Amino acid sequence: MASIVPSILAGDFARLGESLDAVQALGVPAIHIDIMDGHFRPQISVGQPVVRSIRKATDLKLGVHLMVERPERYIEDFVDAGADSLAFHPEATEDIDIGIGLARNLGVKLGLALSLGTPVDACCEVLEDLDFVLIQTGAVGSAVETFVPRAVNKVAAISKERETRGLNFAIEAEGGIGPREAGELLQAGADILVVGSAIFDKEDRGEAMRAMVRKLGRGASVFNSGPESRVN
Repeated sequence: MASIVPSILAGDFARLGESLDAVQALGVPAIHIDIMDGHFRPQISVGQPVVRSIRKATDLKLGVHLMVERPERYIEDFVDAGADSLAFHPEATEDIDIGIGLARNLGVKLGLALSLGTPVDACCEVLEDLDFVLIQTGAVGSAVETFVPRAVNKVAAISKERETRGLNFAIEAEGGIGPREAGELLQAGADILVVGSAIFDKEDRGEAMRAMVRKLGRGASVFNSGPESRVN
């Protein structure tokens, strides 16, 4: 069953509490938080203090996406701040196994994230060690993230790898996803869809979420969201 997870960075950070309330009102048990350091990604987003504040303000599961250089430096910090799951990029570290080992020792759910230009092969050797794989489906670097259709092929490729090897990791897609793109990703094998502006830019966020679920049909749910809940 596919799940929809709201990305809190698409909300109004001047009204962070209201954004959290809006997410909780949708009935989801998890939210997604992108961490960008200005190096691995040109944008700068939030750090450990904001994640810690979000943790104090909500009982929702927190999925943290580390879009930073040398992510192994920060895994323990973000787990301490309240992350329930972490994803980092293999191209951002010189040794994937260090990050995997740290996350496992800390008991957090772990995923690898693949940028648009990063091949599926970058994570194939360690798939047995992962709870989920995050596929970026949007073009980053602009104010509005645009969905890139070829990302669907990457989701299909990792889904085929999972089936061939008999593994049970979740496939998460993030970036520029609206109802039409959601249907394509679900058909390609995605389990979790991270959605931002398609929800937060709408006046009636609850209806926007319900419309997306209706678009996906019986294979979707708002209520079983995130790698944190899927693999527990």
